[in-house]
Amino acid sequence: MPELPDIVVYLECLAPRVLHQRLETVRIVNPFVLRSVVPPIGSADGREVVGLRRIGKRIVLELEGELFLVIHLMIAGRLRWRPPGGKPPGRPALAALQFPSGTLVLTEAGSKRRASIHVVEGIAALREVDRGGLEVLDSSVSELAARLRSERHTVKRALTDPRLFSGIGNAYSDEILHRAQLSPMTMSDRLDDEAVARLHRATVQVLREWTNRLRAEVGDGFPEKVTAFREGMAVHGRYREPCPACGAPVQRIRYAANETNYCARCQTGGRLLADRARSRILREDWPRNLDEVE
Repeated sequence: MPELPDIVVYLECLAPRVLHQRLETVRIVNPFVLRSVVPPIGSADGREVVGLRRIGKRIVLELEGELFLVIHLMIAGRLRWRPPGGKPPGRPALAALQFPSGTLVLTEAGSKRRASIHVVEGIAALREVDRGGLEVLDSSVSELAARLRSERHTVKRALTDPRLFSGIGNAYSDEILHRAQLSPMTMSDRLDDEAVARLHRATVQVLREWTNRLRAEVGDGFPEKVTAFREGMAVHGRYREPCPACGAPVQRIRYAANETNYCARCQTGGRLLADRARSRILREDWPRNLDEVE
């Protein structure tokens, strides 16, 4: 799922292409992508784009007259830019936004249709879209501490909860926790002040570094290879590969449709975290520490 760095770069690349441009028409290719009825999608046609913003992991196009198009890419949704006269959107396309400068195409890989577009009218209605997560890049250590200690979750779950923190998902939470040298299974309300400060510093560093990295990678172009698995990540998507900090093999635990990657030596004192599926099957044979698998 595109997270804060990806969304920021999307918005920066959209600005010179669509800001102050007139949205000529919105063509809905797959009806399932449109999740609102009132106001109708046709009410966006002919309006100028007067602003762009991010709400969590959502991209918002502000049109004149306080009409907003809210795009949520979810896991497999992506944005493509096609210049005038370019190749028309193909089979994965869900919607196409036509501008004088080109066409913004919303695509989604796979058969599950999770990406969405909502048409929202008025600032008050737009505020209801916001899940209320803290913008960590604009926050203090004490504000982050208050969010962490407001509910009892694992720190991994807390970081990815949009009600608590804005724009952080599975990939960058792995990178943040590795940078902070914290176990993903540590309970959020048990972190001491030093660990919270370390987590705040790591979150700001990781999000800024990856935003700058993606920005440099795209240059004057448009993001075409938005993925949760990137070369240069420390642990995310690097199961069994060496940790760049200590050389130990990266570990993982799986749950539901997600997985968490971590370094046992850097984050858990060498202890292997129990995988809900495999540890139940292996029982006594489940390795308890890194020495048992190295």
